[in-house]
Amino acid sequence: MTGESAAARLRADLAALGPYFAVDVHHPGAPLRSPWQPLGELIGSPDALAARIGEVRGRLAAAASRPAADVEFRVAASIAQLGLCARLLSPALGAAALGQALPVDTAQARWVPALGGPFRLSLPASTAEASTAEASTAEASTAEASTAEASTAEASTAAGTAAIGELLAGPVAQIVRVVEAMAVSPQVLWGNVASAVNGAATMIAAARPHLTDAAAEAAAAILTYPALTGTYQGRPLAGFRRGNCCLIYRLSPERPAYCGDCVLGQ
Repeated sequence: MTGESAAARLRADLAALGPYFAVDVHHPGAPLRSPWQPLGELIGSPDALAARIGEVRGRLAAAASRPAADVEFRVAASIAQLGLCARLLSPALGAAALGQALPVDTAQARWVPALGGPFRLSLPASTAEASTAEASTAEASTAEASTAEASTAEASTAAGTAAIGELLAGPVAQIVRVVEAMAVSPQVLWGNVASAVNGAATMIAAARPHLTDAAAEAAAAILTYPALTGTYQGRPLAGFRRGNCCLIYRLSPERPAYCGDCVLGQ
């Protein structure tokens, strides 16, 4: 299987897991056409992130038929950060569960601004093709030996989680630092990241039950990242509960609603 066809197969497999996992591709340097925008400008600019949070705040307020001023900025900031990190992490985790690596190059990535769900995400084609080409080459070289195949699968999964580690140490950590400076606790923000990892694993298991173990193992490996230790209890897909709250209950404190993994919902 060529690198290009392997990359296309990976994208199809990711899309089958759900909209949080789906990715488009574009050629590096290709003209930027509306409605696509550079993702790096969102992640690298506090002003751009603040504007995004303002849009999320407005949508939350509209959904509750309340003025935007009634929604605490820190609540909107937490929810916006959770959604953004979940969208970045999910395709990479999905690839790891599939035994492949998907580096998410946010400097060259593109996105379509949207509210109320996962936005469209496009990655440079060369990145996805290179990672899947390496995986297919390794698979071909070990096709005759089951033991070697198992070793290759483990190596591919390790490469996938390593790619996610780079994502956590780079763009995700950058987002956390910027939003923290806007008045949200880093414990809450990293708790959001841990919740996004478990949430992605949960979606993978629901969409493709035969990937449940692989998704849980990949998520568990990711959750060993230093900033995520102490942010949760249990294991992915097995009694996972975060150690803090994403603050969404603050949208209606008189009738609070809690997420399924929230510490307040125990």
